Amino acid sequence: MARPVALVTGASAGIGRAFAVGLADRGYDLVVVARRADALETLAAELVPYGTTTEVLVADLTSEDGLSAVAARLGDAERPIDLLVNNAGYGTAGIFHTMPVEDELGMIDLNITALVRLAHAALGPMVARRRGGVINVSSTASYQPAPGNATYSATKAFVSSFSQATHEEVRGAGVKVLAVCPGFTHSEFQARAGMEAEDVPGFMWQEPDEVVATALRAYDRGRAVVVTGLINRATAAFATVSPGVVTRKIAGRVMAEAGKSRSK
Repeated sequence: MARPVALVTGASAGIGRAFAVGLADRGYDLVVVARRADALETLAAELVPYGTTTEVLVADLTSEDGLSAVAARLGDAERPIDLLVNNAGYGTAGIFHTMPVEDELGMIDLNITALVRLAHAALGPMVARRRGGVINVSSTASYQPAPGNATYSATKAFVSSFSQATHEEVRGAGVKVLAVCPGFTHSEFQARAGMEAEDVPGFMWQEPDEVVATALRAYDRGRAVVVTGLINRATAAFATVSPGVVTRKIAGRVMAEAGKSRSK
């Protein structure tokens, strides 16, 4: 029997890398996507003991060439993809009008435009086959406006809304769509966003493999959305029932305190 195949974006580090390992452990072959060929080749070598065949696809998803290449791989009828993990993304930390606008627009391109393009490329063939699924990596930031992370939290609000809507659209065809919402997770993402581990209390952090284990259990169950970690679930529940004026002020205060920590 042929092994299922998963395509994971942002697979070179952090949550994306943990997805690749977790899926290999479940018996998947993989297509791993990122900009860094060396990191992907290292990952492919580490997956050999799982019996996994790993295809390395080097691509920059903010470029048309890179995005087209990955979309074409998802639409290849001769080599179907059973699961797409839309993990690639980045965040910034700072007051919106003081940030380089190119970084903010690049974030929108990667966190939203690339995710939508790849989901569209994957879902058409999956619905036609009446099997398959998409996991979109969102964030607990999607649950409230976050001063200091204005663009990032807005992109993740889009991801969560988009995922839940498409989940409902395709579930009758036997296809799954899941939004997974982690909070603070030890990875390169935090450093790129300008946030260090000491800025946030230790009990709020998760490891990438914890996030992935929760996500894959939720995917198995056909969930539309899952928040990883007890603290994160409580935070998301509070944000859901509280007025926006309350949650955005709290989020702004947290980010301001983190900023003070970084400046000391």
